[in-house]
Amino acid sequence: MALKTVKNVSDEKWAEMKGMAAKSRITMGRLLENMVDAYAKHREEAWNRILYGEKNLSDREAGEMRAEIYRIRREKWFK
Repeated sequence: MALKTVKNVSDEKWAEMKGMAAKSRITMGRLLENMVDAYAKHREEAWNRILYGEKNLSDREAGEMRAEIYRIRREKWFK
């Protein structure tokens, strides 16, 4: 078994993680695996909500907004 280290973790957070692992009766390695899996799942769900969720604007409203932004940028010489 190889020794691995985790850098830049405060003593308080390390103790909290050890407490979480002990409370759940799992090893620190398993706790870290669970945390990484939960983070990946959360990230994927968040992107799915952004990319495939309900639209905030209708296509017509979005087109009008683009046209207005284009007009303002031309008027104020923004690129």
